[in-house]
Amino acid sequence: MVDFKIKKIKSRWILDSRGNPTVETDVYAEDGFERAAVPSGASTGILEALELRDGGKAFLGKHVTKAVSNVNNIIAKELVGFDVRDQRKIDEHLIAIDGTENKSKLGANAILSVSLAVAK
Repeated sequence: MVDFKIKKIKSRWILDSRGNPTVETDVYAEDGFERAAVPSGASTGILEALELRDGGKAFLGKHVTKAVSNVNNIIAKELVGFDVRDQRKIDEHLIAIDGTENKSKLGANAILSVSLAVAK
């Protein structure tokens, strides 16, 4: 019988089609893994969830190492053991551990990369 529980989550940064850093995440279960990347939209409004960027000099402030760290050090520990078939429960838990209206604690890019990998 296949075990559908999350075994491991691993995130990294990659470059999107515009050459901007973005978050890519692998979610592992017993029978393999799924991967998702979340490039930023071309436009972002004030009411949208916050895409967490590092600021600073690297990639003109667009680096995503903080968001990647949030996946690897916070989200991964929280979700190990969750059933990958229960998307709603996982998404609700992601929202709860962020705890902000605009996803500014963990970053919408971190949260969405995990959610999309689970959905696959």
